[in-house]
Amino acid sequence: MNPNVAPPSVSDISASPNPNPSQNVNALSFGAKRQTRFFPLRQFLRQSILARLGFAFAILLILAAILAPWIARSSPTAQNLPARLESPSRAHWFGTDELGRDTFVRTLYGARVSLLVAISVVLGCGLTGLVIGMLAGYAGGWFDRFVNLLLINTFLSFPGILLAIAFAAFLGPGVGKVILALVITGWAGYARLARAQVLKVKELEFILAARSLGASHLRILTRHLLPNILQPVLIQGTIGIAGAILAESTLSFLGLGVLAPVPSWGSMLNDARSHLFDAPHMVIFPALAVMLAVLAFNLLGDAWRDWLDPRTRSQMAALELTR
Repeated sequence: MNPNVAPPSVSDISASPNPNPSQNVNALSFGAKRQTRFFPLRQFLRQSILARLGFAFAILLILAAILAPWIARSSPTAQNLPARLESPSRAHWFGTDELGRDTFVRTLYGARVSLLVAISVVLGCGLTGLVIGMLAGYAGGWFDRFVNLLLINTFLSFPGILLAIAFAAFLGPGVGKVILALVITGWAGYARLARAQVLKVKELEFILAARSLGASHLRILTRHLLPNILQPVLIQGTIGIAGAILAESTLSFLGLGVLAPVPSWGSMLNDARSHLFDAPHMVIFPALAVMLAVLAFNLLGDAWRDWLDPRTRSQMAALELTR
């Protein structure tokens, strides 16, 4: 030790910029975790402008449906006959209908009905089709032939919207009955997709290894098959939301959907038929809402499919490296 060098004082030690290195390590690891958590979403949105547009429109639609009671300045069923068929103005942004009801407010509340029906239909169709398709593909034999040839092909042989109209007419109007009619007519597509994925995955080595180790059928289905076939089903579900919104609007337009006075985009278009030329705003804004909602979820599903495709992701990574 050099006697000419004074030992460090207590104040110098306390003023050290890094008295506890573990705190800095924890802070860095926490920041890295936050970046890693949001990196897939950032990478998904960077892949194309269509992904960003679909995601933005979908988020805007969901927020409008959730915040409708706070955004709207009046009730969607409140009538004001002196203000009937008014054009868009500062008081009524989308104008009014034949009963003086605010079209902007009814469009907001119509988003709630459409999203409720669409999400419920996709969940019902997805769960039903996933269970039936997985069981048919895994069991094989006569059960697979019965499900595939008789049930799935029978339902898919009919035009979906005509079958939905028939069931909706038989069950009667109402939100719950519309959901039931669309689930009955829409589960077959999910079942066929799940069955095809199970037939492809169940012969792979890790499934054979699980069988040789004595895993039960339930464990193989839930722990090994389900995680490996779920991605295509989720993509079809995202695109299916757009189809469900369009189907609900069609049924409501025909008078087989939501009961009045509950606002629905389809019923709003039905009410606007007799005022197509003298009050075109009654048609324009509900039609734009349907178009944007269907376009948003179609773009979102297509972008998600491309992002989950390994070949497309490798091409995207190669383009990023060349920049």
